[in-house]
Amino acid sequence: MKQRAIFAGGCFWCMVQPFDEQPGIYSVVSGYTGGHVENPTYEQVVTKTTGHTEAVEIIFDPEIISYKDLVELYWQQTDPTDAFGQFQDRGDNYRPVIYYLNEEQKEIAEKSRQELENSGRFNKPIVTQIEPAQTFYPAEMYHQDFYKKNPENFARNHAKRAAFIKEHWGE
Repeated sequence: MKQRAIFAGGCFWCMVQPFDEQPGIYSVVSGYTGGHVENPTYEQVVTKTTGHTEAVEIIFDPEIISYKDLVELYWQQTDPTDAFGQFQDRGDNYRPVIYYLNEEQKEIAEKSRQELENSGRFNKPIVTQIEPAQTFYPAEMYHQDFYKKNPENFARNHAKRAAFIKEHWGE
């Protein structure tokens, strides 16, 4: 039985590849969630007036990869100490959020966040929010699979994130 996970961690372009390459993942869709405008466009979201975050919706097989595994992978893609965006992307629309779809996901995310806080891996507090999921709106087609369609542009956008990941999580 397929399940859903929704994560926001800065530019959605950079959040697709790490999940897309895991076994048990059916799809990773770039989109928008958490705002007050129905069917927002990219142009609306980047004005920072719709309340949306750029996010990814992951459809996965929990028999192959668990929600807990996805949350653990999520931490390794973001700076959980930065509430005001991620890397070069600044503002509420890039804030880090784990959106839960049920109480089980909420409990897993909260426990994982506390374990990360307790680990001492970061010398600043973990500020990633854990919020109830709202309507997820897929982004325009040119945003989907960006890392495959535009590898050079993706590499430029991903450089700061990649350096941070290497520094805090190793290879």
